[in-house]
Amino acid sequence: MKWYLHALRHYATFRGTASRREYIGFLLIQLCAIALISFLERTFALANPEIGMGWLTALYLLLTLLPGLALAARRLHDTGHSGWWLLLCLLPPIGLLFIFGLALPKGGSATHDHLQAATQPH
Repeated sequence: MKWYLHALRHYATFRGTASRREYIGFLLIQLCAIALISFLERTFALANPEIGMGWLTALYLLLTLLPGLALAARRLHDTGHSGWWLLLCLLPPIGLLFIFGLALPKGGSATHDHLQAATQPH
């Protein structure tokens, strides 16, 4: 839970890095929250039956979009990739799977050195 709250507190911090544990913890809590909200909406007939979710789920997703993007960018930085790779998310299933694949490897100090060298002014 602390990783989820940490991601929410740093909702607009796209610089820096994020650990794999923080990234996976956020994703798991996010999935559980979406499943719970969707279940409650279907139980109380608040969900749109055509798409299986209602306004509460949509609002929750909208509120957590920016923290999720910032965390993903920080995670990509930790693995030595640019945050601009997140634009691949615009290609629905393929882009999301590719980003998830980039974010899973363990980051390290060599990656941080590479990023610092790339961001230093010439």
